[in-house]
Amino acid sequence: MRWEDFRGSTNVEDYRGSGGGGGMLGGGGGLGIGAMVILGLIGMFLGIDPRILISGAEVITGGGGQVATGPAKTGDPTDQEGKFVSRVLAQTEDVWSKILPEQKGIRYVQPKLALFSGATRSACGAAQSAMGPFYCPLDQKVYLDTSFFNDMQRKMGAGGDFAYAYVIAHEVGHHVENVMGILPKVQEAQQNSSQTQANALSVRVELMADCLAGVWAHHADAKWKILEQGDIEEALNTAAAIGDDRLQKQGRGYAVPDSFTHGSSAQRVQWFKTGLQTGQIDACNTFRR
Repeated sequence: MRWEDFRGSTNVEDYRGSGGGGGMLGGGGGLGIGAMVILGLIGMFLGIDPRILISGAEVITGGGGQVATGPAKTGDPTDQEGKFVSRVLAQTEDVWSKILPEQKGIRYVQPKLALFSGATRSACGAAQSAMGPFYCPLDQKVYLDTSFFNDMQRKMGAGGDFAYAYVIAHEVGHHVENVMGILPKVQEAQQNSSQTQANALSVRVELMADCLAGVWAHHADAKWKILEQGDIEEALNTAAAIGDDRLQKQGRGYAVPDSFTHGSSAQRVQWFKTGLQTGQIDACNTFRR
């Protein structure tokens, strides 16, 4: 993936090394092996509702660990991982600032992206690295500990720069859903639904974010030719690796479709490809299929 020659985003808030933040998995109050398996295989990949996941992790850990509470660094990060995140975020800003008004007549409000190490705080509650990246609609921020990229390689065999960009674009896709007014409607519907129905709605939200990540990639490549040989395969491999069916089979040996919250491997691949091939937001309407 080509990314080095592009501008960095001014919307990155870097909390790494700010008032603690490391050592969440060590010492008293850290996540135990059982909790790590649950969060790692079922919950850590690509944007679980943080109000559910975070509250569960707080119960399990007792809220332990170091939390970055100091002021964030602003401006373009100087380290390689920070620069990568900043430039991918900038590409999403440029694409959605153009595409969302053109296709839907809605002005795009750019989200912030909070980089942290170990743990930090969000408007949705405490954020911990073991939870993976997530989007908090209450403060309109994406939260990311870049150690997650290492986890993708070691645990999932899903590494590569475009795979990492797909992760960021998926979370930004949730922000697009929020700007379009979809997230509040889904959350309201979930409150009046059974658990199975609420899970089904969550799957539709997640698959739409996968599709919107594909829409971003379509337009970013059309404008800047960012894709290189093997990039699409990286993203598709990641989408397949994080399907609920595969994660549940890895975690407990079998899958329970009614408990899916993100979609199967085949669904995640299908919807990312739909966005990538069409470049159309309306093609990502997972609620009418």
